[in-house]
Amino acid sequence: MSDPTLGAALRGAVDLSTLRNRPADAPAGTDAAEPGSGVAVPSLVMDVTDETFAQVLELSRTVPVVVDLWAEWCGPCKQLSPILERVVTELDGRLVLAKVDVDANPQLSQAFRAQSIPMVVALVGGQPVPLFTGAVPEQQVRDVFAQLLQLAAQNGVTGSVTVDGEPAPEEPAEPPLPPLHAEAFEAIESGDYARAIEAYDKALAENPRDAEARAGLGQVRLLDRVQGVDLQEARAAAAAAPTGVDAQLTVADLDLAGGHVDDAFGRLLDLFAQLPVDDRAPVRERLLELFALVGDTDPRVIAARGRLASLLF
Repeated sequence: MSDPTLGAALRGAVDLSTLRNRPADAPAGTDAAEPGSGVAVPSLVMDVTDETFAQVLELSRTVPVVVDLWAEWCGPCKQLSPILERVVTELDGRLVLAKVDVDANPQLSQAFRAQSIPMVVALVGGQPVPLFTGAVPEQQVRDVFAQLLQLAAQNGVTGSVTVDGEPAPEEPAEPPLPPLHAEAFEAIESGDYARAIEAYDKALAENPRDAEARAGLGQVRLLDRVQGVDLQEARAAAAAAPTGVDAQLTVADLDLAGGHVDDAFGRLLDLFAQLPVDDRAPVRERLLELFALVGDTDPRVIAARGRLASLLF
């Protein structure tokens, strides 16, 4: 399963299109859901037939589905199936197990080309991904399922399911905010940005490595600067003073707060290029502050940093 070419190989070998739209009575709770959303199913382990397989395909757009192709006469199948059921159950709805009796469901057996059983395949976003054939040790099953969950996440299938009649798992309680963070958050909620800035400044004085306080401070400073500023008036002032530092900084703040990141960076970099060296410090400081707000790994920040470096050197 870890070989990325295997999924493509099986997709070419297995034609599930004839089973996708088959009219059938869907098992309770297997209605299609948006990728990433939760959905209720009758059980984490379900028997699937030629007639009900279309619903399993749709379910795989929300959560990875492990398909166990087996038969009553197959000794290795009876060894493997309890392991699959136990591991899937322990994963608390992050995987679903669909059991297919190949003797009773010849169309599925033919579609998956189950020449040897037990055969275990996954469905991720409606696409088959090969896992393994034959009875394998439990640790290997766990390792393969861990890889499957990683593959599903890479393809945007990150949902989970609950069992009908069982309460959904509770979200873990968020740890309480440190006192100064809580004070800052309360101040932001009330619109008192000056008090929030003071609280974050105190938090950083106590712990200069407090990344959350530093990020919060940058955000609330921006909010404080743009609070009550009229956008049209600010743009008019900036147009009237192309090299006016305060006017250009104000519009850049408004652009960033409005999501116009490239406009904000471009305005300040153009200003930086026009100013005498001795007047550039406030613009450089504001650029670095805005870079931190957007994030160092953002491509727009990387490009703007490159231009700033070329202007400096």
